[in-house]
Amino acid sequence: MSINKCFLTGRLTRDTELRQTSGGMSVLKMGVAVNDRRKNQQSGEWEDYPNFIDCTMFGNRAEGVSRFLGKGSKVCIEGKLRWSQWERDGQKRSKIEVIVDEIEFMTPRGDGAAASPAPYRAQAPREPSGASQQRMSGTEPYQAAYDEDIPF
Repeated sequence: MSINKCFLTGRLTRDTELRQTSGGMSVLKMGVAVNDRRKNQQSGEWEDYPNFIDCTMFGNRAEGVSRFLGKGSKVCIEGKLRWSQWERDGQKRSKIEVIVDEIEFMTPRGDGAAASPAPYRAQAPREPSGASQQRMSGTEPYQAAYDEDIPF
């Protein structure tokens, strides 16, 4: 039995790149910086060493995610590792990337990440007149949230 699963938390190193395959599937590319803490042998101080990891997300969720992430956004990613190899100009090249299964936005809205897009504001579905009045309890209005309001 083998398991291919990884978890990363870090910040995006660049704005996301959204593309479409010839078949119409969305492909989102992003880079994530993850720090590795090591003790400097000479000074004895702990130092952060960044690792830069390429991540790819496929499907309809990739479009929604691309609208809400920008350079500097903090994310938590769950996915699997994929190794690929190709040849360019007679040289063999390879890389390991993470294929994203799940992603969680960790940057609070209004945090001010440099290139962060405007925060998402869900709109409540329209209701016939009087329907919202029936659902009010006390003085606090009821605000419904539906899966259709979530962009991914």
